[in-house]
Amino acid sequence: MNQDDMARKMRDAQSSLMKMQQDMNKMQEELSAVMIEGTAGGGAVTVICNGNGEFRSVKIKKEAVDPSDIETLEDLVLAAVKDATTKSQKMLQQRANALTAGLNLPPGLF
Repeated sequence: MNQDDMARKMRDAQSSLMKMQQDMNKMQEELSAVMIEGTAGGGAVTVICNGNGEFRSVKIKKEAVDPSDIETLEDLVLAAVKDATTKSQKMLQQRANALTAGLNLPPGLF
């Protein structure tokens, strides 16, 4: 491979990396606008987070509140948060996989 070919390959690689960075930034913006719902207790507790995992709201139905059993309510809130977090991570993984499809990246990078 001569120097011209090497220089061209380096420019192509740099261009590809810049495009990927732009695509990643766009994906982050899109994810911040996506709202994901996590629930527990058959809808007794609902939390909303965006695709970046930032929580926006918590809703608790009256029937889920028993002053003599706070532990159950705490468990429901935690379960709803975990549900939303799992859904958010799954969506992020799917979008990252789509973004990096065709690239020869090491496993586990995204």
